[in-house]
Amino acid sequence: MGSSCFSRGNKKLVRIIQDFLKENNLQDEVTLKGAHCMSQCDKGPVMKVNDEAVYNITGETLLNTLEEILGLSSG
Repeated sequence: MGSSCFSRGNKKLVRIIQDFLKENNLQDEVTLKGAHCMSQCDKGPVMKVNDEAVYNITGETLLNTLEEILGLSSG
C-alpha cells in the first residue's frame, strides 16, 4: 500500500485479489490486509501470503501466484 507499490498498479492488484477471493469463496478463509512498507520497494509490488513474500507482482502473474500458493492450481 506504500507509494512505490501504489505507483506500480497496486490499486488494480488489490481489486484482482478481492475478486479472486470472492470467485473462489475464500473471503471467510483468507484475511486480506494492506501493509505500508515491507522494505522491498525495489521489488514491489510485494505480496505476503502467510510467511512467504512474493515480489514484482503484476496483473499477469497475480492469479497464477494466488492459485499456486492457495493450492488451487489445476496442474
